[in-house]
Amino acid sequence: MSTEASPPGRAAFVFIFITVALDMLALGIIVPVLPRLIVSFEGGDVARASAITGVFGTVWAAMQFVFSPILGSLSDRYGRRPVILLSNLGLGLDYVLMAMAGSLPMLFLGRVISGITSSSFPTASAYIADVTPEEKRAAQFGMLSAAFGLGFVVGPAVGGWLGEHSLRLPFWVASGLSLANALYGFFVLPESLPPSRRAAFAWRNANPLGSLRLLRHSKALVWLAVAAFVGAVGHEVFPSVYVLYTESRYRWSGRTVGIALALVGVSSALMGALGTGPLVKRLGEKKAYLFGMLVGTLGCLGHGLAPTGGWFLVSILVAAPMDVAMPSLSALMTREVDARAQGQLQGAVSALRGISGMLGPVLFTQCFSWAIRHGGLGLRGLPFIVAAGLFGVAGVIGYRAAARAEASVLEGRTHEPDAVSVSREPVL
Repeated sequence: MSTEASPPGRAAFVFIFITVALDMLALGIIVPVLPRLIVSFEGGDVARASAITGVFGTVWAAMQFVFSPILGSLSDRYGRRPVILLSNLGLGLDYVLMAMAGSLPMLFLGRVISGITSSSFPTASAYIADVTPEEKRAAQFGMLSAAFGLGFVVGPAVGGWLGEHSLRLPFWVASGLSLANALYGFFVLPESLPPSRRAAFAWRNANPLGSLRLLRHSKALVWLAVAAFVGAVGHEVFPSVYVLYTESRYRWSGRTVGIALALVGVSSALMGALGTGPLVKRLGEKKAYLFGMLVGTLGCLGHGLAPTGGWFLVSILVAAPMDVAMPSLSALMTREVDARAQGQLQGAVSALRGISGMLGPVLFTQCFSWAIRHGGLGLRGLPFIVAAGLFGVAGVIGYRAAARAEASVLEGRTHEPDAVSVSREPVL
């Protein structure tokens, strides 16, 4: 019997899509109730609960930063299937722990474990890179973005409704979804990485800082990674000040904010599912990335300068095609490393996102605070204007890096991983 993995079919990709969607759905389900549960543990002290909620968020991002590269490297060594299934199983059991938490420290422990076990997205991305031809990867990465958008739309709405019945119920439902996903994958998901293409596991590459060394493999990859990081920092403007900005400038109610967030999620899901493939096919990955960052820049400028809530909603639609950018950039980056290092690459990219997740909120909340203290009503859009500048810079850097990569291919240069990026020790 051959030791090579059988070629994954459409059912396998559907499972990867469902995995990401359910991860985001489960995460979204607990978003509306986690702060309220913390308030209940703090005896109704909202101010203290707010500070603790911030700590929970920072620690969750830190766990993502630390463990995403580890899981990515483990998937390069042992295959994608066991890492994805164990992540789903661990996430499901963790939600049980959080549902049963009788104290704040136990809830905090659950949040730490959640940050670890929900770090499977790099492995899912590596799976897509394994089974998809280079010219079709952007479209498939766009489908993963659609899964993000789907979870972003449905999760908070479901969690808010369930939380009206019980603050613990959303955690039980999230657990059920994750455990069902693990069981489904056990019977459906084939392995995408055959033993002959696996790399030996090394802690020097799996730790967050060590994993970033892979990004030095070529000048093009370095600058593509810089573009990804700058763009990720800019994207942090949305979770950081979106609600505060719209409530303070346009006097939006919670219901209106929810409708606007749903519009963002729906447009993102539609763009990922229906728009990314055709746009990349028509423009190519390099131009599609530049186009996405351009409309993102214009959309963020619209957010920051919109005089009314109606114009703000228009700017959401303007920015919608931005979601073609990151799948295109991800596809470009996968071309720069060997098949043995796709998991490590996705882990390194996720580590960059983790750093941006810790830096971005500080940048934009402080920017917003300064604008409120020193400017008029119109200046409150400053965080979005700063984000627009970051998107513009990222677009130029990524476009030029992609052009460099194309030139290297035309000149006949190869992109074999070096000894730093991938160990060539035999895999048993």
